[in-house]
Amino acid sequence: MSNEIEIGRGKRGRRAYSFDDIAIVPSRRTRDPKDVSVEWQIDAYHFDLPIMSAPMDSVMSPATAVALGNHGGLGVLDLEGLWTRYESPETLLAEIRDLPADRATRRMQEIYAEPIKAELITQRLKEVRAAGVTVAGALSPQRTQEHYQTVVDAGVDLFVIRGTTVSAEHVSGNAEPLNLKRFIYELDVPVVVGGASTYTAALHLMRTGAAGVLVGFGGGAAHTTRVGLGIHAPMATAVSDVAAARRDYLDESGGRYVHVIADGGVGRSGDVVKAVACGADAVMLGAALARAEEAPGKGWHWGPEAHHPALPRGERVEVGTAGTLEQVLFGPSGSADGTLNLVGALRRAMATTGYSDLKEFQRVEVVVSPYQPR
Repeated sequence: MSNEIEIGRGKRGRRAYSFDDIAIVPSRRTRDPKDVSVEWQIDAYHFDLPIMSAPMDSVMSPATAVALGNHGGLGVLDLEGLWTRYESPETLLAEIRDLPADRATRRMQEIYAEPIKAELITQRLKEVRAAGVTVAGALSPQRTQEHYQTVVDAGVDLFVIRGTTVSAEHVSGNAEPLNLKRFIYELDVPVVVGGASTYTAALHLMRTGAAGVLVGFGGGAAHTTRVGLGIHAPMATAVSDVAAARRDYLDESGGRYVHVIADGGVGRSGDVVKAVACGADAVMLGAALARAEEAPGKGWHWGPEAHHPALPRGERVEVGTAGTLEQVLFGPSGSADGTLNLVGALRRAMATTGYSDLKEFQRVEVVVSPYQPR
């Protein structure tokens, strides 16, 4: 049965679903939540939680990356953010939080015009390494060639190449594009790359040798990509498509498993649950972690798209503060809005549907059940 609908006489479109459009269904078995494992491993690195932070200044500082690592997740630093442009960015973080709405974008463009300093990349990554947690940093594809050697020399464990969209076949008549396959092959550390939102794009990224693929395009709380560019990938469909690419690449490569990481539209505990149900091995969280008391944004949230010098495709948004980082991850929760105890909710959903680990839970039954969340 075709999943296409007619837009008009000259255009047909495929129906796609967001996390709000689907629900998981209990099975014949239930489990004790204490018997459920939410552990995750990528390459040689093991984590108690299937949670990575989005590399955003409002979400991660070196200190919060260490805190998330100590809780069992993975903090990813934005190596093009304020922490690598300024020796002491706290004053600027406070200024961004206090900016009036009509000046926020322009002033952020000015603040982020400061050049990235290689010595600060080294310093920030070493701060995280000194704490004894797994070290991860992110660069955009445009900056990777310029700064990757500094990142590797600083002792990064996982290298993240993250953009609004990343392809293995970037074409440019102005500059030599990053050859992902050659770059990843020559690098001595595992690489996570994305975003991708289609089966074909993800399959091509998997063929570059990436250890993980980020799934998402313009679906985050601070994105305006759909408004600015008219581009958006509903996440339930995107994650499912990329999970299918992982399955087919596993056969094609003779057993090489590439991890699928949902990145965008995963703002509350139910979204984390549905991301794994659609095939994600882990989630990359932005707004969900920006609500923690320790987050540098102190209740405000923005990504690199918000200060693009020519075409901003994001904005600074107020997400509020829900509790400490520990409460966001493990509770206890004093509200029923899905902002606290993300890990407890995932365990509960897995137990309620009878699954004992994340790989098993990817097989849970899903139904299309659209509704308007409160």
